[in-house]
Amino acid sequence: MKSKAIMFLIVGILLGAGATYLLLPKAGPAVTTLQEGAKQLYSCGMHPQVISDKPGNCPICGMELTPIRGTAQSPGTAAAAKTDRKILYWRAPMDPTEIYDRPGKSKMGMDLVPVYEGDEAGGAGSIQIDGRIRQNMNLRTAPVERRDLSRTIRAQGQVTYAQDREAALNAKVHGWIDKLFVNTAGQQVRKGDPLLEIYSPELVTTQEEYLLALRNRDELAASPYANVRESAERTLAAARKRLELWDVPADEIAKLAETKTARRTLVLRAAASGIVTHKAVVEGDEVMPGKDLFHIADLDTVWIEAAVYESDLAYVRRGMPADVRLDQIPGEELEGRVDFVYPYLDRKSRANNVRIVVGNPGGRLKPDMYATVSIQSPGGQGVLAVPSEAILDSGVRKIVFVAQGEGLFEPREIRTGLESSDGFVEVTSGLLDGERVVVSGQFLLDSESRTREAIAKMRSAASGREAAETIGATKGMEDMEGMEETPMATTGAGSQKAVQAARPAVDPEKLFACPMHPDFITTDPDARCPECGMALVPLKEIKEKVDLDKVQFYTCEMHPEFLTTDPKGRCPICGMNVVKVKK
Repeated sequence: MKSKAIMFLIVGILLGAGATYLLLPKAGPAVTTLQEGAKQLYSCGMHPQVISDKPGNCPICGMELTPIRGTAQSPGTAAAAKTDRKILYWRAPMDPTEIYDRPGKSKMGMDLVPVYEGDEAGGAGSIQIDGRIRQNMNLRTAPVERRDLSRTIRAQGQVTYAQDREAALNAKVHGWIDKLFVNTAGQQVRKGDPLLEIYSPELVTTQEEYLLALRNRDELAASPYANVRESAERTLAAARKRLELWDVPADEIAKLAETKTARRTLVLRAAASGIVTHKAVVEGDEVMPGKDLFHIADLDTVWIEAAVYESDLAYVRRGMPADVRLDQIPGEELEGRVDFVYPYLDRKSRANNVRIVVGNPGGRLKPDMYATVSIQSPGGQGVLAVPSEAILDSGVRKIVFVAQGEGLFEPREIRTGLESSDGFVEVTSGLLDGERVVVSGQFLLDSESRTREAIAKMRSAASGREAAETIGATKGMEDMEGMEETPMATTGAGSQKAVQAARPAVDPEKLFACPMHPDFITTDPDARCPECGMALVPLKEIKEKVDLDKVQFYTCEMHPEFLTTDPKGRCPICGMNVVKVKK
């Protein structure tokens, strides 16, 4: 009996222990709940803007969505972890080299962003890639270094006469061409060579007057009256001045005074050495005062007028050296210099003529020859530069990927200056000396970076909604004003939500519309009508067809200055889907 009582006691103790174990709370479900709160996101390798929280196929190309690495964590947990970290400093979002020790505004007026402890090497959109994938992507980097940059500007030009080395011979008196010493254009002459003889009755009469004044001066030289002698001298000087004004050379006047005989004709001589480019008379022609007789151009120096386009004009300065090549002189380069930059552009070609002075010994360069000109622009000395292939230029901004070590790459916006002929670009802001930038494979990095930024924005929106729901539950609010949601782009496996944007001020002067479909309106002047593909015109030209108070606009959450009436449109700046604007 005693042994049975002991056995019943043991069984009772065991049953009690089992019941107690069954009633105790379990730790497993709590851990499971935390894990279930984490979400794995999926994206398309060809279209990284497609993001879904479920596996499936890409709605654009049909490819199977792949898991996005590093997304299986709770947004709330990540936010809490970041909040607990220490802020090291604040920096400008557009220029990481602009650093402050407290929050505020950058030089561009943008809000500064905090840099947390442990995130010094990374920024928004930074990605980390292991060594094997970097090798498969063929990622190569190059240093950001200081260099002397120069730019060679190539232009097409044409040889022409040097205008400052041209001379013309005109008739000063009425007369007739008695004899021509130079009878063909293209003939070489030297300064002082006779060109023609002209017969002029006025010239003969003036010579007779000079001889008469000369005899009168000689006869009155012994007069006791000073005023008489001075009058004779003045008369002689006036007659001599008239001969000089009619281009009678001094030696001819001296010969006239010596021989005391008036000549029937006057010899006109070349005023400069060069080539006769224009002959306007023949023997026997009657000429009037002011008529062009000959044009002479000195071809020892010529001009080349080259057309430089607007994009290169800023790098051209007077005095720069230039190399000239001509098809008629193969294998040889002539040296010249930029002498003048014309202050106007050609309306049709949108090019600016530049004058280059070139020596022409032997007369090998002939007017109207075509020439290829290379102008050497020195650029900058010791400026910060990167290879041109490292820059991703979207037309709106320029991005490079900076290698931070251990497989971490940070996208960074930069500003550029001169682009040299050897493939380097000056960086005026955004990079530091000694950093390294990606020069190969950066397009894949850009795709991955955009995906990470989109995920971060999704998490931020989700955190905001969870916070709003928590506040609403605490205060007993069932419906929160201003938090109405509208659907955005839907992927093949899910959809995204976005809070409606407050309507910005609509300036009709900055709106553009399609003349055939006036219901399509946007602030982007380069957009095309989605219906007919026509270019847009300012809204003010067709404003009578549109009632702005009845128009439903859509905007970009990141760039609210952009407006469109196309609900399926995308922001031309960042490529995000648009959201409805509250009226």
